[in-house]
Parts: sequence; C-alpha cells; structure tokens
Amino acid sequence: MSDHDPAEPGSPARRRLPWSRGQRFVAVVALVAVAALGTGLAFGRFVVSPADRATQNAAPPPGPITAPLEQRVVQSTVTTRADVTHADAVGIEPDLSGLAGAAVATGRVPEVGAQLDAGTVALEIAGRPLIALPGELPAYRTLRAGMSGPDVAQLKAALSSLGIDAGGADDVYDAATASAVQELYRRAGYTAPGDPDAEREARAARTAQRAAQAALDDAVAALHTAGAAPGGSALLELDNAVREAQRELDLATASGAAESELARLSDALALATARRNEGAAAPDTAVQQAAVDAATRQLDDATVEATRSEQRALTPLPPSEVAFLTSLPRRVDSVSVSRGKAVSGEVMTVSGAELVLAGTVGESDAPLVTSGARATFTAPDGSEHGAQVRSVAEDTGDDRASDGAPSGDGSASTAGRRYRVVLVPDALDDATLNAVRDRNVRVTVPVQSTQGSVLAAPIAALTSGAGGESRLELADDEGTRLVTVTTGLSAGGFVEIRSDDPAVTAGARVVVGR
Repeated sequence: MSDHDPAEPGSPARRRLPWSRGQRFVAVVALVAVAALGTGLAFGRFVVSPADRATQNAAPPPGPITAPLEQRVVQSTVTTRADVTHADAVGIEPDLSGLAGAAVATGRVPEVGAQLDAGTVALEIAGRPLIALPGELPAYRTLRAGMSGPDVAQLKAALSSLGIDAGGADDVYDAATASAVQELYRRAGYTAPGDPDAEREARAARTAQRAAQAALDDAVAALHTAGAAPGGSALLELDNAVREAQRELDLATASGAAESELARLSDALALATARRNEGAAAPDTAVQQAAVDAATRQLDDATVEATRSEQRALTPLPPSEVAFLTSLPRRVDSVSVSRGKAVSGEVMTVSGAELVLAGTVGESDAPLVTSGARATFTAPDGSEHGAQVRSVAEDTGDDRASDGAPSGDGSASTAGRRYRVVLVPDALDDATLNAVRDRNVRVTVPVQSTQGSVLAAPIAALTSGAGGESRLELADDEGTRLVTVTTGLSAGGFVEIRSDDPAVTAGARVVVGR
C-alpha cells in the first residue's frame, strides 16, 4: 500500500471526495419528512370534526332588538324640491310693425342682471327708446288724442304711478294725457314722438281759422256801418228843412199868395218831412247781415277742423316705444340683441327682481300646504333658511321638471295632478343669495308639529293590547315588561307618548323587534 491510500481515513484524498450516493439519499429523505410534518401540523389546525362544526354554526340565543326613547319634536312635513329663481319670467318683444326705418339696436343694451324700473329705457331701437311701464296689457296700437279703451286707462294709471298727471282716471286720451307722455319722454331723455303730417295739417287748419276770423270781422264792420243811424247834425239839418218849409208855407198863406204858390210850398214841406222821416228810420242791413252769418259759419267750420287737427297733432305713443310689464322693477335674465344688430322678435327676458322658490307637490300634499305657511330650505352649503308660502295653484303647464320630487311621506310622487308652490325666502345676505340663485334646493313645509320637545318612541315599538290600548315593551338587564302609554302625533317614524310609569323616560330602551 502506498503512503497516500485514498481509502485511508484522514488522508487528503479522502477529504476531496464528494458525498456518496447513499449519503445524499438519506439527507433528502430527512428534509422531506421534516417538511411534511410541518405542513400536517399547520393544516391540522383547520380540521374540525362534524360535532365541533355543528357547535360553531349554531345561532346565538334569541333576544329582543331595542331602541331608546327620545326627547324630540315630532313633526309632520311636506318635502319637495324647488328652483331658486326670480319671479314671473317673461320675454319682451316690441311691436315694430309701425317702425318707419330699419329696426336696429342703437344703444341702451342692458347687461344681464341689470334692473329695469318703471319709466326707464330698456333698449334703444333706431334711436328711439323702449320705455318700461307697469301694466297687464301689451302695447298693440298707437295711442292718440281722442282714443279710448282699457289700454288708454292702463297708460294713464302707469303715468300716475310715476307722479305724472295724466288727466284723471278715465280711459280717454286727451290733451292732458299727451302732455303727460311728453313729460315721460323728457324724463327718459328723449324727444317726444310726433306726426309731421298731422302737424302740417294742424298749422294749415289754424291758418284757415285765422282767415275765417278776419272775414267775419270785416263783415261785422260792414254791418255796423250800414246799420248806423244818422248823426245828430244830420237829423237837425233835416228838422231845420222841415221847419223852413213850414214857415214859407205859413207866410205865403198869410200874404194871400196864389193857389199855385201855396201848392208848391206844400209839396216842398211834404218832401222835407219825408226826408226827415227817412233819415230817422233804421237802415236796411239785410245784405250785410247775410254776409256776417256766412262768415260766422265759415269760422265755426274752421275752428272745428283746427281743433281736430290739433288733437291729431298731439303727442302720440307708438307701441314700438313702450313695454308694459305686469310688475316692476324687473331683473334682466338674458339679452338676445347687441348694439348695431337688427332687432327681431324677443329682445330680452326679464323676471321679477324678487327671488322666489318655485316647486311642485303632489295632489295629496297640496291641501296641506297653505298660503302664508312657514317653511325651510337647505342651501348648497347645508345651512337652513326660512321661507313663506306665497301661493299654491294647480300646475297646468307642460313643465314637469319637478315631478317626482319627494312628497310628505318621502316617496316620489309621479302620478296625479301636480300643484305649483311658490315661496318667498326670508332676507338673505349677499353671499347666500348668490349661492342659492338658479340652484335647486330641498324645501320642507311643516304641516303639524308638537308644541316643543316631547317624549317619543319609534313607531315599531308600539303594540296593541286586548282592549285596544297602546303598549310599549320596556327592556332592561332583568328582562322586559309591558307598559301602557297614551299616544299623540305620529310622524317621521316616531310617535309622541305619555305614561305614568316613571321608567318611561328618555333613554329607556324599548323592544322594536326580535
């Protein structure tokens, strides 16, 4: 054997040889056994026998479901959704049919949000103003002196509301009304409208009237001249001639003048007497009087025509220059025209300056919501604000945007007639007003309520006794017992209760189910 036998233990050759095949097999088997043992122990924790499984799945012992009694206000309400908007939105569409030139917006175009007051200019069309006035009837014709009707009465009432005297409360457009319209335009900063043809006719009629007056004056002067009696000297001269003829006749008679001379002197006396009588008699002025009568008739006709012409020339009010709105002031919601552009149809929409909440309720809830009732609404930031019901009326329009709003019992009402409810909010600060404008908010209208906070129980806790009495099942650590209670208002899942039992107090638990 050599000095370095590889089989010899401890030799270098022995240390360099790998494990034998038998050694490796033993190591692998040992590792697999250890892993299998660990896995078995781990899964063994989740293995449950049938008996244990039945025990684990068994239901807990039965017991009552309880809820506490509460001290609270029990309130029955009607709840709906409402749009926060400005009241009575309407469109303004001026009547431009009588406009002579092109209908172009030349100025005074308002901004959205601007306010229109009575007597202010809403828009300038072709250099002329469109003046806002209060009234129910639209402007549909040119109003002139001599006209009458409800639209005239409306105009006079509108002018009176501005402090302008329109000539009484009747329905006649007269000179006072025309003067009031002139004042309206003066305040608006525009020249009052006129009719050039009527003004020319009025001037011509006044000229004819003056000419007829002059003709009458001449005829009257001629009549006076023709009808004037002789003056005192002329009558005295005629009297003297009569006396002279009488003296000559007397002298001739006394002297015994010849018959022929006496006859001649008698004729002279008769002629002087006749002339004196003619001079003292009233003159014949029939021709001159006829001329005066004709001139008077001509003046009367000229005066009537002048009056009519002057009335036609009084300040009119064309429909293109006035917009009657049911109430003022108004807020401009939208403007569909711009300066320099042609005007056609509706020029803007306006609504009442007052902010309102408009929603609908179902047919069953409508009788519960009355005019004047108080309500609350929730702003987008969650804050609560007060409001008052202004009106409740059947909604006959086609807009059903609010249909399906929650009704008083919290369910959506989609059948039956809908009723439009308009509410006026309490005074809001600017920030809240801007936050809620044009938003949809939740509105709650209390219908019935307890007088302050009362003891209330969940409705599910009530049961009926054999005699029909109302009962609650009180629960405590020792068990449960039945107590008789008197009930009051029921709403919102709670009912007002009263009991002589001292245990029936706020916080006491009652059985609502099992």
